[in-house]
Amino acid sequence: MTRRADETVLNEVSPMEIGIIGTGNIGGTLARRLKAAGHNLRIANSKGPEDVQSFANEIGALAVDVAGAVRGADAIILAIPLPAMAKLPPHLFDAVLANVPIIDTSNYYPGLRDPRIADIDGGMPESVWVSHRLSRRVIKAFNNILAYSLAEHAMPEGTPGRLAVAVAGDEGDAKQVAMALVDAVGFDPVDAGSLEESWRQQPSTPAYCCDWDAPTTRAALAAAILGADPRHEDIVRMNRGANAIDGFDPC
Repeated sequence: MTRRADETVLNEVSPMEIGIIGTGNIGGTLARRLKAAGHNLRIANSKGPEDVQSFANEIGALAVDVAGAVRGADAIILAIPLPAMAKLPPHLFDAVLANVPIIDTSNYYPGLRDPRIADIDGGMPESVWVSHRLSRRVIKAFNNILAYSLAEHAMPEGTPGRLAVAVAGDEGDAKQVAMALVDAVGFDPVDAGSLEESWRQQPSTPAYCCDWDAPTTRAALAAAILGADPRHEDIVRMNRGANAIDGFDPC
């Protein structure tokens, strides 16, 4: 797996204009952390500015529509479900400069939340599908960490055991900005390779939502197996192991 050196990430990022579309668990938590890190935020969701106004007031952000979130932004974060990507306005990103990172935090949950997407079921990495839908290159990040971990387990740079977030993408400068933002919100950025390799951080892989540090995250990314979707019995066995009843052996 090819990676850029993690050490090239900037330790500090100048205040940026960041647009966030989606204010759910991940989007809302990122908004709080990025605002605390000194960035200027414009937040939006599919329901319009009025729906996010209260949250925007709470954290000191600007409530806008989705067009306002991307207009003039230095970085854009899409914290919305995969099906919602297809419902974004046509040409939304036409005026966005090519070097502006568009960070996709989504995951595909077929049968749980999302309708089946044939291309992804056929093996296309999730964020490659997003890139095709938006007609823009994207960076995959913040998808392999739980919202609770993002909110509660941020640590200063250099702290032993600091948790890591995988970042995959093809654009050098845009990717470096995304990695610097990971660092700014309290996590070690780990270069996970190209967008084509972003399947290594998708659900059901060793790097997905396990609260690993950076060295373990790199090992988990390398250990991922393409197309290794868990069987029903594997999920049941995993859940039984995590929720064992004292004194009871189901085997």
